Amino acid sequence: MKTINLALQGGGSHGAFSWGVLDALLEDGRLEFEAISGTSAGAMNAVALADGWAKGGRDGARESLHEFWQAVSRKGRFSPVQRTPLDVIWGNWSLDHSPTYRFFDLMSRVFSPYDTNPLGLNPLRDVIEEQIDFERVKRCGAIKTFVSATNVWTGKVRVFGQEELTPDVVMASACLPTVFQAVEIDGVPYWDGGFGGNPALFPFFYETETQDCLLVQINPIETDKTPRSAIEIQDRMNEITFNSALLREFRAIEFVRRLIADRRLDGTSYRAIRMHRVAADAIVEELSASSKVNAEWTFLEYLKEMGRAAAADFLEQNFDAVGERSTLDLTEEISAHVLPHTLKKPAGKRMREAMKRMRPGRPAA
Repeated sequence: MKTINLALQGGGSHGAFSWGVLDALLEDGRLEFEAISGTSAGAMNAVALADGWAKGGRDGARESLHEFWQAVSRKGRFSPVQRTPLDVIWGNWSLDHSPTYRFFDLMSRVFSPYDTNPLGLNPLRDVIEEQIDFERVKRCGAIKTFVSATNVWTGKVRVFGQEELTPDVVMASACLPTVFQAVEIDGVPYWDGGFGGNPALFPFFYETETQDCLLVQINPIETDKTPRSAIEIQDRMNEITFNSALLREFRAIEFVRRLIADRRLDGTSYRAIRMHRVAADAIVEELSASSKVNAEWTFLEYLKEMGRAAAADFLEQNFDAVGERSTLDLTEEISAHVLPHTLKKPAGKRMREAMKRMRPGRPAA
C-alpha cells in the first residue's frame, strides 16, 4: 500500500476520463489518497469521490462517481445542443456540425451571460445538489479535499478547504465566464479555477505529508497541430491559459528539487515532490473542443473506459516508482525547446487495446 495525492484537471465532459482513472485506482486498491485537489470537472470528481468514500469506502466512492456521471448524462438529454444524426451514424463525438451548438457558441462570443441568462441558471447545479452530500464531504476524515476558483476582482486563485466546500464553491470552480454569470461567495465573484490553477498543487505542500502527486491531465500542454478554425483557436487559447499556472508550479517543484539535490536547501525543511501523470493526450487529440459539452452516456462510458485503461498502464509501468522517484520529467515539461517529434506521447498498451475495442460511437462493453 502506497500513498499519493491526486490532482484532477477540468475539461467539461472530458472529466469522465478522470472518472475512469479514479475508478481503476479505487478498484486496484494499492494506492491510498491523502488529499485531492480539483478544478472544474476535477472538482466535481473530487467531491463525488469524497462523498462516496465517507459513505462506503472505496466501493462507495466508485458508486458515487458512477451515479454522478449518470446524473450528468440524464440532465444532458434535455440540452438543445446535441449531435446531428449524421454524426451519430458516423460515430463522431463532435458537436461542430450541430446548428444549436454553433448558435450558442456565437452568442457566447457576442453577448454576455448576464444578457442571455439573466436568471443565472446552470443545470449542473441541480446535479451537484442532488448527488453530493456536502456535509458528508466535510466529515470525510480519510481524504482532504481542495477546490480551486479564480477571484474575479483580484485575478488570484483561491483554494477552498474541505470545511468550506458547498455547491456554490464547486459551481464557481466550473464557471466559464463567457457562458455563466460569476458565482458569488461571501459577496466575492468567482470564475473557473482553471485560470489560476488547473489544478492547484500548492495545497499539498502545506497540508499533507506525502511527497507523491499523481496528476490526471485532460488538457494537453503541447500539441503538434496548428488550430485553424475559430473554435479550435479559442480552445487552444484556453488550454494555454489554463495550463500556465500548472507550468509555474512545475517550475517551482523542479527548482526546489534541484536545490535539495545540490544540497543548497535543507531536505528536512523542504520536500522534493515526486510527480506522476496519467494523461488523456491520446484520446483528446482525436476529439474536438465541442465534444466537451457532449454528455451522452455512450460518450461518457467511452471516456471512462479510456481512463481505466490509462490508469492500468500507469500502475503496470510506474507503481514501483511511487514513493521512490518521479515518473514525470518536469525538466522536459517546462523546457521551451521541444522538438516536434517529441510532442506525441504514445498511449500505453491497455489504452491502445481499449481504443481499438471501443471505436467511437460504439457503447462500452
